[in-house]
Amino acid sequence: MVTAGSRGDGMRRANLALVLRTVHREGSRSRAELTEATGLNRSTIADLVGELQRAGLVVERASEAQGRVGRPSPIVEPDPRVIAVAVNPEVDALDIAAIALDGSIVARERLDQSTLLTPERTAELVGIRLDVWRRRPLADSRLIGVGVAVPGPVRASDGLVREAPHLGWTDAALAGLMTDATGLPTHVANDAALGAVAEHLFGAARGVHDVVYLNGGASGIGGAVIVGGMPLGGAGGYAGEFGQNRPGIADPDDRRAPEGVLEDEVSRSLLLRALGIDAADDAALAAALVRSTDPAVRAETDRQRRILATALANAANVMNPAVIVLGGFLAILGELDLAGLDSAVRAQTIPACAEGLRLAAAELGENRLLVGAAEAVFEAALFPAR
Repeated sequence: MVTAGSRGDGMRRANLALVLRTVHREGSRSRAELTEATGLNRSTIADLVGELQRAGLVVERASEAQGRVGRPSPIVEPDPRVIAVAVNPEVDALDIAAIALDGSIVARERLDQSTLLTPERTAELVGIRLDVWRRRPLADSRLIGVGVAVPGPVRASDGLVREAPHLGWTDAALAGLMTDATGLPTHVANDAALGAVAEHLFGAARGVHDVVYLNGGASGIGGAVIVGGMPLGGAGGYAGEFGQNRPGIADPDDRRAPEGVLEDEVSRSLLLRALGIDAADDAALAAALVRSTDPAVRAETDRQRRILATALANAANVMNPAVIVLGGFLAILGELDLAGLDSAVRAQTIPACAEGLRLAAAELGENRLLVGAAEAVFEAALFPAR
């Protein structure tokens, strides 16, 4: 969508994308600030901003600066009418949001599910909801695509969902189904990979080049790695499946699943069982854990934190990240005592890898996966390959 007319000028396309990406990811900037941030001259910035305005991707407003000599530089900001639809199917709910290019969430709904979603039903529900939103609140919006964050490995080359085991999906061509239901181009990726991108660009790992991200959801634990500022995809796009690693468990009494993987031992469902709750979103789960005085609940959270600490130390030793970000119920576990979890991780991390290591909860909270899904749409539709 970022173009340079018919001239085929690759440098101009790259400069258009640079300006648009700057205001999208860094926030509104004056023309003078864009000149400084991009290294382009003032006349080039004015020309590029004008083209982006004509394309309906940015808007300008007068500067609020007062009392300065000379004419204040106009403020350039992303056009909030440009919208990506973000989707996250899970075993207990379908989350849908409309996210604007300026980062605002224009609409968001959580559709609780009593039975497992199929790929077909997921696409159908999104299509139905979007038909309603197109009348209001998206009547004046420009929808450019759908991004789907799926809890399972997704093939990078074509977005085929290879397996979403907790949903019961295998080799699901979800992108085509979603495009048929919405009329929009669709981009499908692993939920944790998208959450990592969101936290890297806008959240707890903003400005950090080397990141390990672990996401805890109703379907288990996923993960992703960012190295040198770039997502680590692996040969097929499946890198980061930390939840499938065999956990190190020092005390045999801590084991709940013989031969189980990390997500069998560190589990949202086990937390709910300890609390005696059938279902809860992350906010309700966090509140219930904080309120509980039941020794059995404390014992379960302590057990899970011990195992999680070892898994995080293993990740730190292998990847040497600057920050490890926890999302979903893992963030809830961590924030029960983040300093204590940090100490437990450092105790099992080699000193060199522990230097400068920071443990953080995802700052985008329940929106992290949806923000990442929207970013996949914006990146594909608006920014040319680097």
